Amino acid sequence: MPAKDADGNVLTGEALLARFTALDAFLTTYQALWKPRPFTHLRLPWETAYPELAQWLRRRSLEEAENDHHQPWLVEQAPAPFPQLAALSRELGTVAQLPGKVLDAAPHRLDVDVPGRKWQQIEAFASRLRFATEPSHWLDWCAGKGHLGRRLLHGSQRLTCLEHDPALVASGEQLSQRHHLPAVHLRQDVLAEDARQAILAEHTPVALHACGDLHVRLMQLASAAHCAQLAVAPCCYNRISAEHYQPLSDAAKASALHLSLDDLSLPLAETVTAGARVRRQRDQSMAWRLGFDLLQRQVRNRDDYLPTPSLPTAWLEKSFAQYCIDLAALKDLSTVGSPDWFALEAAGQRRLAEVRNLELVRGLFRRPLELWLVLDRALFLTQGGYEVHLGTFCETSLTPRNLMLVAERCKDATACG
Repeated sequence: MPAKDADGNVLTGEALLARFTALDAFLTTYQALWKPRPFTHLRLPWETAYPELAQWLRRRSLEEAENDHHQPWLVEQAPAPFPQLAALSRELGTVAQLPGKVLDAAPHRLDVDVPGRKWQQIEAFASRLRFATEPSHWLDWCAGKGHLGRRLLHGSQRLTCLEHDPALVASGEQLSQRHHLPAVHLRQDVLAEDARQAILAEHTPVALHACGDLHVRLMQLASAAHCAQLAVAPCCYNRISAEHYQPLSDAAKASALHLSLDDLSLPLAETVTAGARVRRQRDQSMAWRLGFDLLQRQVRNRDDYLPTPSLPTAWLEKSFAQYCIDLAALKDLSTVGSPDWFALEAAGQRRLAEVRNLELVRGLFRRPLELWLVLDRALFLTQGGYEVHLGTFCETSLTPRNLMLVAERCKDATACG
């Protein structure tokens, strides 16, 4: 498959490094715009440089912010530098779908016990697995019950599923036996030292949404084991044991961009649209947290954000006043005084609309940062002797984490350039 360029095509060969370099310059140049989180600042550092844009965003409604969340680059009439950044974001953050293939129909009831959206993701992932050589032994990494691996099996192929949770291992084994499939389900902590013994050169490892360190570990061990092929759809880049991002490729190691766990959570800010009840709960929770944030700044006499723990949804059944009092007690704030609770709750609601609209600026960097991270993985595999193709395997409406790497080891050391 030929290398393609930055016009929204599948990326491979020299185009991988070219796109990474362009994204790296974009993200590094404008990091003062996307690193600060509106939720934790009463006023963002960049607002001084771009007051017209800040004021325009702060005047917009919550509904307007919600409508533009998934496609912030389509926001119209925003003052500079928003339009210019939006154009760059769309250009640099776009890749095409990987070429697909027609799948054989799944065996009867193979999708039993799989949520509908997850099964659609499995089907989409499987339909993009086009290898030059037909795999003989699939390795389903962080397999859960092994639904992905079972969907891939056909003919004389074999399947090994690695999963840490013993209950999922047992359930997967039962399902494979029920369908009379040549599958082995093993309990394995893939981050443990002995995981390297579980991956062999004959394996074709696949991982659909293995989080953070888990999919990175797969790429490292598969490369070391000289697996001929692998395919990964990464997820949850912030689920790592290190305090900061650890670059994988030489290009990323040479970058001036340093990423915190907060930074790594930015790509995950885009979610599939939730139901009305979930959205109401989310909005109430955020508005109350923002109201509490105003209160804690007064109580502590400090103008900085105070991190608070995740709270059960049952907390939203309290009055706003009781919510704040109980949360203050959790944070060891001795007294909150007698504020105007009605005014404070209303201020939290206003801040929610402002925060969501200010987040549209960060939203312009959401996909570029995710693509930078996936390209770091692609370049790591390229350095390890693989020909890598990077594209999407489904629409974002099915999952925003729709980027996928398909890699095959080069037979000729010079073939991958």
